[in-house]
Amino acid sequence: MEMKAAKVPTRRAFSDRLVEYGEIDPELIVFDADIGYSTYTHLFGDKYPERYFNMGIQELNAVDTAAGMAAEGRTVLMATYGVFLTMRAVEAIRSFVCYPNLNVKFLSSHGGITPAVDGVTHQATEDMAAMTTIPNMKVLAPADTESARRSVDTAMKTPGPCFIRLMRDPLFDIYGPNEDFPMGGSKLIRSGKDITIASYGDMLFQALEAAEELSKSGIDAEVIDLYSVKPLDYAAVRRSVEKTGRLLVPEDHQKRNGVGYDLAAYFLREYPIPFDHMGLEDTFAESGNYYKLLDKYGLSAAHIVERSRRLIKK
Repeated sequence: MEMKAAKVPTRRAFSDRLVEYGEIDPELIVFDADIGYSTYTHLFGDKYPERYFNMGIQELNAVDTAAGMAAEGRTVLMATYGVFLTMRAVEAIRSFVCYPNLNVKFLSSHGGITPAVDGVTHQATEDMAAMTTIPNMKVLAPADTESARRSVDTAMKTPGPCFIRLMRDPLFDIYGPNEDFPMGGSKLIRSGKDITIASYGDMLFQALEAAEELSKSGIDAEVIDLYSVKPLDYAAVRRSVEKTGRLLVPEDHQKRNGVGYDLAAYFLREYPIPFDHMGLEDTFAESGNYYKLLDKYGLSAAHIVERSRRLIKK
């Protein structure tokens, strides 16, 4: 699958579709925590000012208010940076949104180390562990423009809470228009027979670059986009692994309690195979160029190539 340079970040693509969705659902309400010009939810506010509320730098109160509105039967979206949403507001998300299973969706921007130059305070590298652990929460991690746009539709059509992890800067586009991204699904984006590389979000592009490099030495890597992190498409990964015989899971997240841990537990229990997992090794990152950070912390395509070769030798 060809990678083309993206023109807009996933946070903008999501909010563009959100504006369009405002016409589909006239009951949709949007809350933001004083960063609407970064999440681009201000576009929704510009068109529907009576349905847009900037709550200020009060993430906990914003989630509480969103829960109250949802309890009255409205569909609600609350937007902010992932690190603030999953740290400052997690109690409200757990107890007041997920416990009563309310219809609140979360636009979570700046996932992983994609904020890069913004530094550790803005890099959400523990977010997936927190959100996937809470009962009733669904989690999506779109990688490009089209999947980000369609994640709006997927989230809105799925009853109950949904967390959507988005990125700071535009990276690449791989999907064409009118792709479908159902909850609980995945996408096979490159077929192969020697190793399965399953990932999501920004790391998908590193996986594709690594697969291309591996092909030069005769290694045929299969790449899967796990855009639905919870529920996870175990069946699709299982079908792939039954063909390739080994699995590598790179992710822009703490290695502990990420998607790799989930898949490791599944395959250890159901279908033991040679397995490896890449993520932040119990460390914070730092402020710097995004691609240099990926390389320094062992997450770049070159590191995926190295780990793939090592796994194939097992």
